Amino acid sequence: MLLVDVFYTRVRRDPVLEPIFSRAIAHDDWPAHLAKMYAFWSSVMLTSGRYKGDPVSTHRSVADVQPPMFGNWLDLFEATAAELFVPEIADQFALKARRIAESLKLAMFFRPGQPWAEDLRQRPKVALPCV
Repeated sequence: MLLVDVFYTRVRRDPVLEPIFSRAIAHDDWPAHLAKMYAFWSSVMLTSGRYKGDPVSTHRSVADVQPPMFGNWLDLFEATAAELFVPEIADQFALKARRIAESLKLAMFFRPGQPWAEDLRQRPKVALPCV
């Protein structure tokens, strides 16, 4: 899937996200991770049922993830989708990505009785340079 390949190429160059992903995914494990992401996005966008996993547990086990990093992830993802697809399709990917990011962020960081500082639905879109 082109979107996954281009997006993760950018992630691996991003100064904020690259260190997190480098610690979480060994160099030799990237093909397996990409295959899992193909299945994930196929399940999300096409309801294919190909993805069999537990993204919340997986992300909870990754060290040093901070809530603002989800904004970096969304900026890269949305910019990539906008470059690869017509606006209607890019918007569908962006909507799903925002919901996924918010769900993961809530599962990882929400604590009852503490303020919730960031609303990902209100993030401005940021144009990023092409790969």
